[in-house]
Amino acid sequence: MREEPTLRIPLGILGLLLALLVYGVVIARTVAPLMQSWPALAQLPVYVVLGLVWLLPLKRFLIWMETGRWG
Repeated sequence: MREEPTLRIPLGILGLLLALLVYGVVIARTVAPLMQSWPALAQLPVYVVLGLVWLLPLKRFLIWMETGRWG
């Protein structure tokens, strides 16, 4: 365990929030207009997948926040 606090964790949280905001805006501006005429049940699987995609790089990001290494 760390003996002293590091600035990586607060910066990592702010970076994660910023990245999620950008991801959400990109999805809302590109995917939503393409699917607005689709029925809601057809849109559901697309939004479920897009809602889970952002989790893929999260493990490495959390490792970096804790250790300072990407792997």
